[in-house]
Amino acid sequence: MDTWLRILAGRPAVRAFVLVATLWVQAVYAGSVVDSVGITVSDLDRAVTFYSEVLSFEPVAEWEVADEDYEHALGVFGLRMRIARMRLGEETIELMEFLAPRGRPIPVDSRSNDLWFQHIAIIVSDMDRAYAHLRAHNVEHASSGPQTLPDWNPNAGGISAFYFRDPDGNHLEVLEFPPDKGQAKWHVQSERFFLGIDHTAIVVADTEASLRFYRDTLGMAVVGTSENYGVEQERLNNVFGARLHITALRADDGVGVELLEYIAPRTGRRMAVDTQSNDLWHWQVNFVRDDLEALDLRIRQNRHRYVSSGIVDIASRAQSAGRAALAARYLMVRDPDGHASSFSDSRSFE
Repeated sequence: MDTWLRILAGRPAVRAFVLVATLWVQAVYAGSVVDSVGITVSDLDRAVTFYSEVLSFEPVAEWEVADEDYEHALGVFGLRMRIARMRLGEETIELMEFLAPRGRPIPVDSRSNDLWFQHIAIIVSDMDRAYAHLRAHNVEHASSGPQTLPDWNPNAGGISAFYFRDPDGNHLEVLEFPPDKGQAKWHVQSERFFLGIDHTAIVVADTEASLRFYRDTLGMAVVGTSENYGVEQERLNNVFGARLHITALRADDGVGVELLEYIAPRTGRRMAVDTQSNDLWHWQVNFVRDDLEALDLRIRQNRHRYVSSGIVDIASRAQSAGRAALAARYLMVRDPDGHASSFSDSRSFE
């Protein structure tokens, strides 16, 4: 179960091709920070409306790019893309629409144990209110309904969660922690019932292989493990007989990453080997780091798969509403199962 471990949540950080308000430009980041989670969408206007009106995300910036730098950074030739940066609480997502070339849709029979699965876990203060709100907006169910984990599981007992889909079919999760679990900030009294993002979760085929990427190459720290099963787990994931081994990781700051290995059933399909950034099942975990050259060397030594053509200098020409465009260095790679991670620094600003 991807939702039952306590992960540190973080503050936004600047990364490549982000348009930022002037007060952000002075921020300095050290080490490794999970800045945001990127989600590819088919219609940016529709997606922004859904995430803002249904889930209470606040728009931060929106911009458009089309140049050689981005082609090499994202591995898509001839691209033109629109990007919207949105915040919920202290956490941030980036929605990306490729105007050209258009990518492939999420398979209509996509399941929670398929290896392209990824979601964000949105913390709510009241599951009943949140579920009623989602029902009122006619969201597509992925779970049969909210599930509360039994007390026999010490890492999960009392936690409630529900899976649903956005307009493109991407899985999302709402999660409520009981008083004895989760970070203190998730228990602060608030009139809002969508509070922020605790983690992003990905399905992996082999935990140890994934740890060689996230822990050994990227330097993320393992902060907890768990094994979850039972009827509540099955109904949450909508996978009969689901039994999961979960490993929670974090960087120096920011949203957590959870690895979900299905011990059973091992019927999940692999991500297409020719997946590109414009395909609608493409998500990416966006890091800000201060060691791109050393990281690039480790990626090469460990033979991880590049999306970018190495470290790319991005001198963005994008402009939006008077905000300054960011120039930075950028790198994107894939983990053993095809999930993408991007890395950038904040070397200079236009």
